[in-house]
Amino acid sequence: MRVLLCPDKFGGSLSAPDVAAAVADGWREVAGGDDLLVRPLADGGPGFLDVLADALDARRVPVPTVDPYGRPVTAEILITADGSGYLESAQACGLHLLTLAERDPKSTTSYGLGLLVAAAVEQGARQVVIGLGGSATNDAGAGMLTALGVTPLDEAGRALPYGGAALAAVTALDGAPRLRDVRLVAATDVDNPLLGLHGASNVFGPQKGADRVDVLLLDAALERFAGVLERDLPGCPTGLGALPGGGAAGGLGAAVLALGGRCESGIGLVSRAVRLDAALDTVDLVITGEGSFDHQSLRGKVVTGVAGAARDRGVPCVLLAGRVSTGRREAAVAGVTEAYSLVEYFGGEERGGVEAALGRPVEGLRALGARLARQWSR
Repeated sequence: MRVLLCPDKFGGSLSAPDVAAAVADGWREVAGGDDLLVRPLADGGPGFLDVLADALDARRVPVPTVDPYGRPVTAEILITADGSGYLESAQACGLHLLTLAERDPKSTTSYGLGLLVAAAVEQGARQVVIGLGGSATNDAGAGMLTALGVTPLDEAGRALPYGGAALAAVTALDGAPRLRDVRLVAATDVDNPLLGLHGASNVFGPQKGADRVDVLLLDAALERFAGVLERDLPGCPTGLGALPGGGAAGGLGAAVLALGGRCESGIGLVSRAVRLDAALDTVDLVITGEGSFDHQSLRGKVVTGVAGAARDRGVPCVLLAGRVSTGRREAAVAGVTEAYSLVEYFGGEERGGVEAALGRPVEGLRALGARLARQWSR
C-alpha cells in the first residue's frame, strides 16, 4: 500500500516533520512493507522554514536578530541556488518567544524580521519569501521597515518608539528601503485586511494580549500609519488598509504590499515545493493532521486543502489532531474520511486527555499510526 503522510504542525507541541515521523513509526510497526511518502506541510507560520529546508536545494544561514522586545535571538534564512531567500517571521517576532505575561501588541516590534530580510538581501537573494504567521506583533511592519531604512516619525521629526500603539502619533517617514530591487513575497493563507472589523487588530490582537480598548487604539494607529505609507512611500498601493492579506501577522502583510511585494498562498507555495500534487496522484491513502481540527480549519487551512485534493482524486483522507471539535458531517464535506483525536485516545477531557495529548504527543501519534495501519493496510 502507498500512503502519503502530509500533516501540518501541532502548535505548541510538535513540528510537522516530527508529527509525520511519529505516525510513520507507528504504521511501520504494523505494516513495514508499505510505501510511506512523507511530505510535511506548513502555511507560512511556525515550521515554514523546517518544511522548506527538507524540500529545497538550499543552504541554511544562521542570522543573529532580536525578538519582539529587542532581546537577542538566532534565526535562520534559506538561500537557494536560483537566488531565492526564505525566512520565517515567527523566528524573530513569534508569540512563542514571549511568556504569557509579556504579551502586549501595543509595544512589541517586528524589527527583528527586518534584520532577517536585510540579511537575505546581503546574501544576494533576488527574491525574498517571508512566511507570515504566529506573530506577537501588531505594528503593521513598522519595526521591519525601520530595520530596512524607513523610519516612522512624529510631528516633531523624532523617531517613534517601537510597537503598534506609538503609530498613533506617526506623521511622516524618513529614509528609503534598502532592498536593492529585491522582490518580496508574503507567504500566508490569511486574507484579512489590515484595518476594520476583520483586520489585524480586531481579529488577531486579542490572541496577542490586547483587550477591547487596546484593539480600538491599535486599529486607529494602524489606520493612521497606512495613510502615511500611501502618501510618503513610493510604490505603496492605494487603499492599503483594505487589501487582502494585509492583516497577516499583525499587519506584516501590509508592509510587504507597501514595499511593492505581493501576497501568495503559503500552503500553495509549500505544496509546490514538496510536489504534493504528484504525490497525491500516486497514493492509496492520505494521512494529514494539525493541532486542533475546528471551525477555523474549514476556512482554507492546510488540512482541508489536503483533504479536498484527496477527495477530488477519490482517495480516502484520515485526519489526526490533538483535539477534534468539527462535526462528522462538516468534516466529510471537506473531504475528511475519518478524524482521530489525541485527547480522546488518552481518555477524553474528563480523564486528563488534554494534559496527556500535550505532554505525550509522540506516544499518541505512534499508537494512532499503528491503529490506522491495522485498519487500512492490505
